[in-house]
Amino acid sequence: MQFHLSPYQLKKARSLYNIFNTLNGLAFTLLSGNIITLYALRLGVSATVIGVLNALVFSSFFFMPVGKYLVRRHPIVQVFATAWLFRYVGMIPILFIPLAVQGARLDIALVLLLLSVSLFHITRGVGMIGNNPVLNELAAGPDRGAYMTTIQIIGSGVSLVTNLLLALLLGRNPPLLMYTLILGFGIGAGIFSSFMLYRIPEPARENPAGEQDFFSTVQHAFARAPFRRFMVIFLTLSFVSSVARSFLVVYGRQVYHQGDGMIAFYSVFGGIGALMVGLLTRLLVDRIGAKPLYVSFTFTALLGLALVLLSPAMNLLSSEEAYPFSQNVIVVLLCTIFFIVNFAFAGTEGVAQPYFFGLVRPTDILDLGILYYIVYGLAGAFGSFVAGVFLDMVGQWGISPLWAFRMLYGFLSLLTILVLYWQRKLIRLGALPLRGALAVIFSFKDLRALTLLDKLEKTTQPEEEQALLEALHENPSPVALSDLLTRLRSPRLMVRLEALRAIDALEDLSPEARDALMEDVVHNPFTTAYASARILGNHGVREAIPLLRQAVFSEDYMLAGEALLALARLRDEESRSLIEKVVSSSHNPRLQIMGALALEILGSMESLGVLLDVIRYEHPAPYVRDEITLAMAGILGVGKEFYAVLVQYLSDPLLLSPLVMDMLEEAINTCLKGKRKQTREKMIPIFQDLRIAMEQYLGERKGVPLSCWIQKHLGNLKNPGGFLFAEIVLEDELAPYERLRLLVGTWIAKHLEHLSW
Repeated sequence: MQFHLSPYQLKKARSLYNIFNTLNGLAFTLLSGNIITLYALRLGVSATVIGVLNALVFSSFFFMPVGKYLVRRHPIVQVFATAWLFRYVGMIPILFIPLAVQGARLDIALVLLLLSVSLFHITRGVGMIGNNPVLNELAAGPDRGAYMTTIQIIGSGVSLVTNLLLALLLGRNPPLLMYTLILGFGIGAGIFSSFMLYRIPEPARENPAGEQDFFSTVQHAFARAPFRRFMVIFLTLSFVSSVARSFLVVYGRQVYHQGDGMIAFYSVFGGIGALMVGLLTRLLVDRIGAKPLYVSFTFTALLGLALVLLSPAMNLLSSEEAYPFSQNVIVVLLCTIFFIVNFAFAGTEGVAQPYFFGLVRPTDILDLGILYYIVYGLAGAFGSFVAGVFLDMVGQWGISPLWAFRMLYGFLSLLTILVLYWQRKLIRLGALPLRGALAVIFSFKDLRALTLLDKLEKTTQPEEEQALLEALHENPSPVALSDLLTRLRSPRLMVRLEALRAIDALEDLSPEARDALMEDVVHNPFTTAYASARILGNHGVREAIPLLRQAVFSEDYMLAGEALLALARLRDEESRSLIEKVVSSSHNPRLQIMGALALEILGSMESLGVLLDVIRYEHPAPYVRDEITLAMAGILGVGKEFYAVLVQYLSDPLLLSPLVMDMLEEAINTCLKGKRKQTREKMIPIFQDLRIAMEQYLGERKGVPLSCWIQKHLGNLKNPGGFLFAEIVLEDELAPYERLRLLVGTWIAKHLEHLSW
């Protein structure tokens, strides 16, 4: 079943559903869960009745087939909204319980309570048949998991605020009238929320509900091992979750004697846990996948159950001297337990649904959605009822509440350990491996990147996109790669360039990213192709070499220049002759500069002749001369030293002779330092000859003495620079180039230490 909504219609439908979800969350918190348990305990019911009330919560799922029968004859949204309206109307009998109590008819009060709760959940089950198809369509698109988690976040946030208000209203021993007012307000909010549902667009049915047989669909699904495995895990976790969360209220009351207001206060922390896990899941589920989150939240649930097992007995905290401290311990303990248990199990339920949707075919959503909730209901109802009976039974045996709960939660812990073992075999559905997912979850950098991506998805302004992409460049994370590749299709050039900068900052590229960059080089010259070529070189994408060789001849000189550099960074020696040809024949200064830098990166001594020829015959512009001379220095191994003196020279060209002579003096002093007297006496005349020869070369441009000195003392080095410079200083046409003379002096000063005595 599919909706066919335009982006505007989808946005409007989501807005309506969010309003409904907010009001419905308020009503649901005021009419179910902890407040009903507290109300029942206020009436003095047994743990078995509490178990029955909690079981009724899950009984709603058994009535979903009734809803399916109705949607064959009526529109889905109409069935959904009408059932929801009757759901809240069915709670009205609960408002008359104070009258029954006043008349000392607790039996009637209990009947009214069970009747109201039953009607509330039965009609909910009928209406829920429309929830999955509606939610499945509203969550259409790449943000499916994020939107489904947003629904959970809204519910959790409303529940959090509502429980906080309940804690303030209930106090320690509230009158029944206070419960009646709270429940009445919840009924009103629920009725109003139901009318919002009628305004949601009706789905277009491609496969009418009646055409598929429920049992054949279920049989076909269970024939697949991955589906069977998931349903067994889901059943077991639902059982554990229903018991663990439902009986925390009873645990706080019976083990630590907490009042209604304090229990509502602890429920606030449970709501905070559910809200936080919703926010975390919303960030992560679409990017790392549901399976690793499912496993992680299950393990966290085990930690929460362990806290109940390790909780201290009340008598250890009840001494008169330790009273203030003990009360603080109890409050902190229960706040922590409520938080972790609700955080973990809300997390498992939150990611189970996206995993389920990814596991089944869209045409089976309606039928298997019913199965999903029936399984959830069976596990929850059975767990709640059995747990209530168990607590009453062990209480009759004289076992203390503390040990009764330790036994119960110990059993739940064993089941959770079993689930963790089973979860290893769940298929990943495109998710990251568990180790990789945990690395993301516990990485501040990755979480920061995900937060930025979340903001990026919401923005529609190119300026904001650029700012967020710049932040992603400063905070590189591999989890952002798929979103960055999406931004490469932006109509705004600056957005695409910022996305490429952010991609360049990543350590590794996926095959999809490499293909996208190579495609960009081919199809987007004069815009972003040059940036993609640079990234391919920076990240060592050798399969791009043939493409980059072709790009060298592009009319886009920015692309051609970056292609030259990329080939050098990829250590493509076969392309050296191509690069040399560009440097020697091109009349584009940028291409000559980029080519010279590429030759410097490759570091071949054979390229020195090509660079010298450019200086000899082309008479390049000053910046080109600088770059070519720097490239020669880099190839000769004196790049850092030459750059430092070149910067000083360019600030004042009259410093040429002083700079060179200072370098020589410093090098000579270093060589003489620590030498024996005989060695020094032998070295000094040689260095004096060097001073004289260098002064003649710098001042009078006479290179013969210096050439002879180089050949005699440095010509035997493995580095062929000695022979090269011996020839350079003799060429009259190269003598005017002061940068070259500066390079000669730098090279000699650097290599004096290699002289042998």
